[in-house]
Amino acid sequence: MSDIKERLDKVRVLIQEPEFLEGKGLSNEVNIRIFCYEPENEMVVRHFVNQLETDQSLDCHLIVCNLYKTFLSICDDMDITDAIPDMEEADGSVYLLEQLNSAIGNGEFIDKIQYEPHEPGDVLMLTGVGEVFPFMRIHTLLEALQPYFSDVPILVMYPGEFDGRHVKLFNRLTPNDYYRAFNVID
Repeated sequence: MSDIKERLDKVRVLIQEPEFLEGKGLSNEVNIRIFCYEPENEMVVRHFVNQLETDQSLDCHLIVCNLYKTFLSICDDMDITDAIPDMEEADGSVYLLEQLNSAIGNGEFIDKIQYEPHEPGDVLMLTGVGEVFPFMRIHTLLEALQPYFSDVPILVMYPGEFDGRHVKLFNRLTPNDYYRAFNVID
C-alpha cells in the first residue's frame, strides 16, 4: 500500500513542475503520460484524485475527466440510458455492446472532454478507464484526442500495465498497441 501512496505523491509533485506542464524532455512527442497501477489499488487512486481535485495549493489547473461518467452523460444526452438494461436483457450483452459502440465513438467523448480556451498550467487527468471498459478503449481515445489537446498535458490514471508500446488493462486483457505515451512514474 505504501508503494502506491509514494508513487501518487510523486505524481502530485510532477504535475506541478514546469517541465511536465510544458512537455519538455519528450523528444517532440505529444505530452501524454500514463500512471499505471495495480487494479486492486483503484480505491486508493480514486481517493488521491478526489484530494487533488480539491487541493487549492496546486501550481496547476487540474481538469479531471472520469471517462465512465462521461460515457453515462453521453447516454443521457442520447436519451438511451433507461433503455440499456431492457436491451441487454432482451438481446444480450454482445448485441448491446455492438449497438453502443456504433452509437458512441471517440467523437462523442471528445465533444464532452474538449474545452476552450486551453490555458498554461492546465492538466487533463483521465480517470475511470477501467469502469468505462468495454464501452471505450483508452488507446483509441488517446489517438483521437491528440489534435485537440496538443498544448495540454494529458495524464491517464490506468489500472493496468503500459510497457511503452502496449497498454494492458487490468494486467490481463489482450494488450493494445499504443506508443505515443510515456510512463509518468515507474
